[in-house]
Amino acid sequence: MSLSILLISLFTFVELNCENLFDCQHDSLKNDIEFLPDGAYHWTRTRYWQKLDRIGQTILSCGEQQVANQQSAKSQVAKLKVRGANNGKSWQLPDMVALCEVENDSVLRDLTRRSLLRNAGYEYVMTDSPDERGIDVALMYSPYSFRLIESHSVRVNPVKGMRPTRDILYASGVTASGDTLHVIVAHLPSRRGGEKYSRPFRMAAARQVAAVIDSIYNNVSVEAKIIVAGDFNDYSNSESLQLLRSKRMVEVSQGAKGRNGAEGTYRYQGQWGSLDHILTSRNLADSLTECFVNDAEFLIEHDEKYGGVKPHRNYIGPRYNNGFSDHLPLVARFGW
Repeated sequence: MSLSILLISLFTFVELNCENLFDCQHDSLKNDIEFLPDGAYHWTRTRYWQKLDRIGQTILSCGEQQVANQQSAKSQVAKLKVRGANNGKSWQLPDMVALCEVENDSVLRDLTRRSLLRNAGYEYVMTDSPDERGIDVALMYSPYSFRLIESHSVRVNPVKGMRPTRDILYASGVTASGDTLHVIVAHLPSRRGGEKYSRPFRMAAARQVAAVIDSIYNNVSVEAKIIVAGDFNDYSNSESLQLLRSKRMVEVSQGAKGRNGAEGTYRYQGQWGSLDHILTSRNLADSLTECFVNDAEFLIEHDEKYGGVKPHRNYIGPRYNNGFSDHLPLVARFGW
């Protein structure tokens, strides 16, 4: 098989928590005051547009096996005319990107139409959730490799004491190989108040994700191809992930590591862990070629307190760190 045929047969899926990708406009129905120019984070238009470009750089870097520096990801945009234009390099535009912590449609429009990704041709669908801060989830996809059929939001049924949370995003479409793909993007409730206290809230959301999976198997086919991805605010051994694996799903990102020192997607007090996960139906897991944490050198920085490296995040508390995100992206590649 030639290299060109091999590249066409690869499908690259990315999951990324963007770390508070807010615009600079106040939504009177949401608690977004902190991310305004006169708010606690002094979130100006300059910082907003830089953040958009840096999220774009992050996504573009996921198309390469390894990216040595920030400029190499940025330079790919100028070459983008059609999918796969790579100037002879082993590089391919990611086919699909699941995003968490994006505020609204205007942010996704700016990201896909006015940032470094403007030549990539990405389309997107997203939720409009009752989350108090106004953050949502989204799915970006290349129309060259995925033709959208349907998408809708799924509301999480709250349990006692639970704050309004992010909707679950469901989308289905046809890939370039002719197969129907079902994608579920979720951002489960945080661990605010402690892991034990908040666990029922994440389980409520996980049960809703499980119900969507069951619906696909029951109403479409037991052989349906499914991807579930997002920030679960839980680890692989948590009850929420165990529930999803019981639905004939395989956690293809379990144990994923980076190539420059990252042992997970998130680092807290010097300890690496993965709150982000990608799970697939078993038939898709069989076609997985690799799954790794993208810790390109420009996405990480030295951890002065604990040693090693950590994600080069945008804020450290209220202090602007001029970075990318506090989460590193997960990259899964499938051959079909």
